[in-house]
Amino acid sequence: MQHKSILYPTSKLLGIAFVLAALLAACNSHRTTSATPSGFRVALLTPGSVSDAGWNAAAFNGLQLIKSKLGAETALVQTKSPADFEDAFRDFASRGFDLIFAHGFEYSDAALEVAKQFPKTYFVVSSGSASTHNVASITFNVDQATYIEGVLAGGVSKTGVVGAIGGIELPSIRLTFDGFKKGFLSMQPKGRILVSYTGNFDDVGAAKEAAFAQISQGADVLIHDADAAGLGVFVAASQAHVYAFGTFTNQNNVAPDVVLASAVTSTPLAFLKIATEVKNKQFHPGMLEFGMQDGMVNVVFNPKLESRIPASAIERARKAEHDFATGQQISPTKVSQ
Repeated sequence: MQHKSILYPTSKLLGIAFVLAALLAACNSHRTTSATPSGFRVALLTPGSVSDAGWNAAAFNGLQLIKSKLGAETALVQTKSPADFEDAFRDFASRGFDLIFAHGFEYSDAALEVAKQFPKTYFVVSSGSASTHNVASITFNVDQATYIEGVLAGGVSKTGVVGAIGGIELPSIRLTFDGFKKGFLSMQPKGRILVSYTGNFDDVGAAKEAAFAQISQGADVLIHDADAAGLGVFVAASQAHVYAFGTFTNQNNVAPDVVLASAVTSTPLAFLKIATEVKNKQFHPGMLEFGMQDGMVNVVFNPKLESRIPASAIERARKAEHDFATGQQISPTKVSQ
């Protein structure tokens, strides 16, 4: 697919990534703590850098919101490997933290194990797999938003082939791509979606190469769920003159000449809601779910590129968005094709 507009220069795109990293470098050390006199203490574990402009950045923004709105003492640790999970949980719990967020499915088992030893501490795992009296799992129905992105992809794809690049193959990431696939096939029933995983969330180069590999097979629209590595997908899209979609945060401005829209989760607001309930002793752990129906998931169009999307695709996307928001459809797997 050829665009007549001037695409975002790769050097400038990479420059944005470096600026993001520099701005948040102080928050990307192994452990940082910000003290306040409130006595309410909240910690966050992330599997990757909070300068990724995506998954981990959204969690960090939530921690910052809790600090500013609730006056909490906050702390952050980026775990380097699964071997660090239990130690990090125990460290914060033993120091009297009231609430520990762990931002990723991979923390589930460690949270369940450590929580048994610290019954007065709440553990909240993003995309978690279980809950107990002091462990909660939160899920964002981001597949609703990626379904809509898939509809848009079906409207703009000229080749009938789209691509998805993930970091580590996790159930939540497969669900994200499944929504995208179903939305795309609702527009192009004979279309194909290529899926590949790089095996980590930090290797920008690997994600870039995976994107180029899919482009060489005809993919002219890409989506990623690869955290910081997703920046490599945007670089490849820019160089190859194809479109892309953002996930978890509004990434439209990261590569404004290739990103058509972003699937955005209100992670900060969800974190604040939970922290407020914990502080007020009103929190009830469980399998907590957020989606378009409660305004915690949405699709943000890039106004610079919206005119490139056929009106029929936007109409289908708006209809799906309305159905999700009003509860007429809950899961993309139940959307009529």
